[in-house]
Amino acid sequence: MNWLPILKKCSQKIRKDILPFYNTPNANITFGKGAGGDPMKKIDLIAEKALIETLEGSSISCTLISEETGTKEIGSQPNEYYLTTDPIDGTTNATRGIPFIATSLAISKTPNLQTVQTALVTDLLHNITYTAQKNKGAHKNNKKIQPSTTTTLEEAVIGIDLGAYKTKQTANQITQVLEKTRHPRHLGANALELCYVADGTTDAFIDLRGKLRVTDMAAAHLIIKEAGAIILTPQGKEINVPLTPTQKVSFIATANTTLYETIKKLIT
Repeated sequence: MNWLPILKKCSQKIRKDILPFYNTPNANITFGKGAGGDPMKKIDLIAEKALIETLEGSSISCTLISEETGTKEIGSQPNEYYLTTDPIDGTTNATRGIPFIATSLAISKTPNLQTVQTALVTDLLHNITYTAQKNKGAHKNNKKIQPSTTTTLEEAVIGIDLGAYKTKQTANQITQVLEKTRHPRHLGANALELCYVADGTTDAFIDLRGKLRVTDMAAAHLIIKEAGAIILTPQGKEINVPLTPTQKVSFIATANTTLYETIKKLIT
């Protein structure tokens, strides 16, 4: 089954429905906590509703694994495919008017990250879509992408998530990387930041906190690998985890092996 047209349709419906709420007071209304543990904002629920309506209207079957409402069976054969999603990655950005938000959609045959076979991440404000299919490369608005050739920290632009969780521990781990990197960044939507590594916009993205949920990065994980970039655990292993709303990960994503090994050695 070719899932890409369906995922593109889903992302465009999400985009259409959430844009009127972007940077408005209504977007920030809270409706309890989502399955992933974070507060659910109205804009999150609007995005997920748009996704579910599109899936149900497409007459397909899958099990939805969502950061917001958890697991939901859709169609008559829900165990045929699994759709892992964060309908809006960068909710805080969306409620504050920071123009960096995305939707993340990943299709797999089993609920495990390593079996993701089709992936889509859409920059919802700029209408830029990253896609990947297993063994078919990665694309940005249908043009094939590849990572940068930067191999030194002194020249690299590196995203580093130091969000408010184990901040002191994480900062201590990454101090040597920060000292050698001239251009650290963090933009607030990790799925999209990983896609920036895939297309060479940035050279690496690091999250050592053990806080990021797999729902945020399941799609970008395949996009990075299909683009030819690297994404591994801080210990140098493949990220082999189940796809559940509460599963959390740590990783180092880099444009190439040389940059990965440089960062890995500096992490204390």
